[in-house]
Amino acid sequence: MTKRRKYSAELKREAIALTRQPGVSCRQVAIEIGVNPNVLSRWRREADESTDKAFKGSDSPRDEELARLKRELARVKKERDFLREAAVFFAKESS
Repeated sequence: MTKRRKYSAELKREAIALTRQPGVSCRQVAIEIGVNPNVLSRWRREADESTDKAFKGSDSPRDEELARLKRELARVKKERDFLREAAVFFAKESS
């Protein structure tokens, strides 16, 4: 049996905001962020029904901040690794 994944309220709000951009389908956004398109459609429907109550859940501000910092750290690590590889490439090229 598979374990049920939990998504932060912040991720849900960001995904819904992406679906509201012109020229972007709900399916495209769902595939990009790695969730089932039906799940993203349900999040959007829930947000439309009750904007003030949507995605309250058990997320505390501390948990949301931790998740945001983890995403930022992952992004910075990717940038660092890319720059490291580029420096090695150009060092070899100039030799």
